[in-house]
Amino acid sequence: MNVNEIMQHLPHRYPFLLVDRIIDLQPGKSITGIKNVSFNESFFQGHFPGQPIMPGVLIVEAMAQVAGVMAFRSGIEGSGKSVYFMSIEKAKFRRPVVPGDQLRLNIKVLQQRGNVWKFSGSATVDDKTASEADFTAMVTDKEIS
Repeated sequence: MNVNEIMQHLPHRYPFLLVDRIIDLQPGKSITGIKNVSFNESFFQGHFPGQPIMPGVLIVEAMAQVAGVMAFRSGIEGSGKSVYFMSIEKAKFRRPVVPGDQLRLNIKVLQQRGNVWKFSGSATVDDKTASEADFTAMVTDKEIS
């Protein structure tokens, strides 16, 4: 899937869309996405000047966005639905992610009951683990204000 297809499933847009491509998808089981990390990312202005490092929380968010694509591609009707974080557990940050890196975001479904999904994710750069986390998300109706 390219970025245009991803945007059909996720509500995120620039500067918060953190997935560039989906390269493997096994509905209800696993998914792999790609995030190309560019020096032009807005967060590098302040994190950190002179030593740009992608914030760990945004790496976890990128994993969650990839997981959201899988939830929608696994039979959830996307119209009128959103996926929201419920919890993040066992988050670990093993190496910095810097401009020029390509994050490979590997997500596996640990459990799915009704509208609640539990995932295990890892983010790698050049086959080396940069970050990993387990997280839970809920698919629910979009909030209308």
